[in-house]
Formats: sequence, C-alpha cells, structure tokens
Amino acid sequence: MTPTPAIDRKGLTAAIASYVLWGVFPLYWVLLKHVPAIQIIAHRIIWCAVFVVGWLVLREGSRWLRDALARPRVGWLLLLSALLISFNWGVYIWAVTNGRVVEASLGYFINPLVNVLIGVLVLRERLNPAQWTAVAIAAVGVLWLAFQHGEPPWIALALAFSFAFYGLIRKVAHVDAIPGLAIESLFLLLPALAWLGFEHYRGVAAFLDGNLGSDALLVFGGALTALPLIGFAYGARRIPYSLVGILQYIAPTLQLLSGVLLLGESFTGTQAIGFACIWLALAIYASDGWRRARRQPQRAAQEHCAEEVPAPDGAAPPR
Repeated sequence: MTPTPAIDRKGLTAAIASYVLWGVFPLYWVLLKHVPAIQIIAHRIIWCAVFVVGWLVLREGSRWLRDALARPRVGWLLLLSALLISFNWGVYIWAVTNGRVVEASLGYFINPLVNVLIGVLVLRERLNPAQWTAVAIAAVGVLWLAFQHGEPPWIALALAFSFAFYGLIRKVAHVDAIPGLAIESLFLLLPALAWLGFEHYRGVAAFLDGNLGSDALLVFGGALTALPLIGFAYGARRIPYSLVGILQYIAPTLQLLSGVLLLGESFTGTQAIGFACIWLALAIYASDGWRRARRQPQRAAQEHCAEEVPAPDGAAPPR
C-alpha cells in the first residue's frame, strides 16, 4: 500500500493564511463604515485590478490575457462571474458596515452545502446518504432562523448562493484563479470608475476628501482582495483538496467570532440553535468527504498491487 504523502508545509501555510485573512476582513472593512458601501466596492474593483493586472504583466507580460481567453466562451463566462462576485462583495460590505457580520458569516457556513445542491440540480451529481442528511439538517437550521426572525436570513442566503453560482461559472470557465480575477476586475473597471467620477461630480466622494487614512484603506483594500486569493491558489495546488474543504471553515468561524467578540454584535440562544444545525450538517459533510478522500488513494493502491504495477512515490491530491 502506498504511504500517505507528507503535507506540503508551504502550501498548508499559504492556505491557512488566506482563510485567516478572509476571516478577519470584517475588522478591516468596518474601519470604512463611514464610506458608502458602493464606493467601497468601486475602489475594491479598481485597486484590485491595478494590483492583480500589474502583477501578471510584470510576471508574464501581455501573454497572460491571451492565454486566459484562448478557450471559447471564457470571456462571456467571466463577465457573468464578474457580475456575481461584485454582487457578493456588495452584500458583504453592506452587511459588515451595517453591523450584520454574524449573518454574513452564516452565509459562508451555508455555502459548501449550497455547492452540493448546485452539483445535484445543475451538474446532475449524486449524493450519498450522509450528504443528503447534511443538506437536510442545514435546511432545518435555515428554516429555524427564518422562523425566529420572521423572514429568511437574506444576507446569508444571498452570499451563499451568489458565491456558489460564481464558483460554478469559474469551474466551467476553466481559467486559473489569478488571471480570472484580473479579467473580472477589468470588466468591472469602467463602471467602477464611472460611478466614482459621478460621486466626485456630486461632491459626495469619500476618496481624496482630506482623510488620508481613509484613502489608504480604500487603496490597500484592493491588495487585500488579491493577496488571499493568490495564497489560496498557491496552497490549493500543493495540499489535498479534502484538506482545503476542512480549512474553508476557518474564515466564517473567524468572521463569527469577530462579529460577536470584537464588534459587539448579539448572538442569542435562538441563533445558536440555528447555527448548531448548520455546524452539525457541516461536520457530517466534512467527515464524509474526509473519509471518502482517504479511501480513494487506498483503493487506487490496492488496484495497482493487484495489477502488479509499481506504485508511484506519493499520491496526487484527491479531486
């Protein structure tokens, strides 16, 4: 039997650092709560485009754009994904700057299970009993929260579904994470510039109004958008994807803790019941995925042994 390969420490560190950054983002964006959310999104798009496109040009010249758009329909798919991610960013920034970090964190706890549903409904994938159980328990948690609040947790659902469909489109587009983000930013660049120009014309723009600290936060927000994605792309290629699936819960956990412990948001007993259902569903889903991922290389090793084929050194990450 082929021994389990050692975890790449640099890849693991990069992945964890990315999720930690995503988890503490609310503490950064809340510093800009005096700035209208749509202006924050516009600056995030502009400065993200500057940093990411600049990095790609320095590394690869203009070849990166030609290579990224070489496949048919990639441009149209990335235009659609750009609209989805801008909507996701907008809802998230609004939630953070309006004291709804806890509900935003719920959206990213739900997101993996929404991915499962999309896989069934759109990609015609099949679920095993453990996965169906996880989806059902998560649905109970969402319905409980909706019943207690008198309305669905729309922020959480908007974040979960927009990011899930964004992930689906990026899966179909077959383009690397960083060039894909750069092209998305370029699609949104002109509308973002036009909106900020209009805001300056109206005299209500927050940028260059004499608050240098606010200006620096708006500019650096673009780099913060790109850095964790670059780290994630680096890490995901070097560690098992099943481990990535477990690590993704770092971000919403830190968001929840930031909202409750540092930003003073309430977390009631009724909310805890709904979140507990989501966490139980995620535990079932994650443990099932981890168990199946560990069985996969073992099964492959047994098949190699049966065929008397020498096993390779190490195993590829499960997909």
